[in-house]
Amino acid sequence: MKFRHEMKYLINYGDAELIKQRLKTVAAVDSHATNGVYSIRSLYFDDYWDTAYHDKINGVNDRKKYRIRLYDRKDDFIRLECKIKKDAYISKLSAPLTAAETERILNGDYAFLLHHEQELCRQFYFECTSCVMRPKVFVDYEREPFVMDEGDVRITFDYDVRGAYPGYRITEEDIPFQYVLTAGKLIMEVKYTEFLPKLIKDVLPPRAAELSAVSKYTLCCDTINYMSAEDAE
Repeated sequence: MKFRHEMKYLINYGDAELIKQRLKTVAAVDSHATNGVYSIRSLYFDDYWDTAYHDKINGVNDRKKYRIRLYDRKDDFIRLECKIKKDAYISKLSAPLTAAETERILNGDYAFLLHHEQELCRQFYFECTSCVMRPKVFVDYEREPFVMDEGDVRITFDYDVRGAYPGYRITEEDIPFQYVLTAGKLIMEVKYTEFLPKLIKDVLPPRAAELSAVSKYTLCCDTINYMSAEDAE
């Protein structure tokens, strides 16, 4: 596994535009983005005890979480991913899934994963059967990504972060999402492997703006659970 550094910031749209203008002079727009942006949808899973959620909230140094991810709501490029954090470093394991395999998982059919050619899928089978790993929350957002070869740097701006209960098809258009950030705010993430070039350091927000214990996953979980509690009153 390749471990990387990760920093997160909660910034406003105005600051984001200033940072992007400076980034454009030293970094490139990710070639995978259409017109500079793409949509991300992730379906996060958690076990019977909500371990991934509580580990994040409690700041546990060594933790992991599973998700199924697709881009622009298209089912031709779906990935099962396990994001791993060890102290200040992160890594990600990934395995391709077909649309049919994804549908089977969402229908509660995990048996085929036991003999899957991908090791991560076999590992996920163990989690689903032994720890009652089940879908927890949808997380959607639009991402504007920049990359820089020096230091293997990737900087992303995530807009309109929103969460929803599972129970829908992963490509569904009309999922009732709830927005989770304060109006005018977005999440900026900085990931790098070897080193962070000074050209990038100079455009970053002050360290005081860094998010240390918040994630899109926990934000979405908290928001949809809060909305559910309001509806029950």
